[in-house]
Amino acid sequence: MASSPSDSQVIRRRKGPAFEYLLPLIYAPVLPLIRIALRHKPVVRDRLFYGVLAGAFAHGTYLVSVQIYMMLRASDMANLTWRYLLRCRVLLHQSFLC
Repeated sequence: MASSPSDSQVIRRRKGPAFEYLLPLIYAPVLPLIRIALRHKPVVRDRLFYGVLAGAFAHGTYLVSVQIYMMLRASDMANLTWRYLLRCRVLLHQSFLC
């Protein structure tokens, strides 16, 4: 029996650059420009700088969490919990410190 197109999933890759990974190329020059341009307004400068920095860290956290989710989903390890991942990370970290 031939399988219909609805039975098999076709995974299409996007063509072009992955813009979510290119965003740090924008953050990198913007942070020093904020410090330079707003040097006479320290309150605004610090709030904007730390706001952009927090956004950059949030973006990085999102990318890492998506990658971990895709890794767990692809390897069919649904029973792997965050506690186990953290325990492995702590053990790995301790082994490098010894």
